[in-house]
Amino acid sequence: MQQIIELTTPRLLLRQWRDSDLLPFAELNGDHRVMACFPATLSREASDAMAQRCRSLIAERGWGLWAVSLRDNDAFIGMTGLHIPTVQLPCSPCVEIGWRLAFEHWGKGYAQEAAQAALQAGFVRWHLPEIVSFTALPNVRSSALMARLGMHRDAATFEHPALPPGHRLRTHCLYRLTRAEWCAREGITP
Repeated sequence: MQQIIELTTPRLLLRQWRDSDLLPFAELNGDHRVMACFPATLSREASDAMAQRCRSLIAERGWGLWAVSLRDNDAFIGMTGLHIPTVQLPCSPCVEIGWRLAFEHWGKGYAQEAAQAALQAGFVRWHLPEIVSFTALPNVRSSALMARLGMHRDAATFEHPALPPGHRLRTHCLYRLTRAEWCAREGITP
């Protein structure tokens, strides 16, 4: 068991998962708008299992895909954080940054604020050499966020191995950001 790291931003807390997060997480995972660029919505059981995996990995490593809540009222709004993908990808081995927020919290800058905190932790606290992110080509909102975070898109796309050939979401784009690039942008000596 590692010391569990929690991150604070001006408006958000990235923290360990609580049992009270399970219902709102299941609601966002069951929302067709949130899951439009994922293969399917998740059942309550699948959503709970995902949250438990996130909780277990944070307990094991001290970091991971954190639950995100608003600092002013502690309301759960989704998840953001760092993860080591379990499938073989063109960038493997790697650490990815990801996010998933409830639809009513889109367009408020929360995903970017939380992702910036996760990037900072990854590069400053853990000295990761690179953080990647990837998404299905139709997910232009996530691709735009990756670009706003200063990540650079690889020229080549790849076929996500967890999706069957011909699936509408199988073709993915890959974004990367190195620690040196992030430090230069932030004015920090690597």
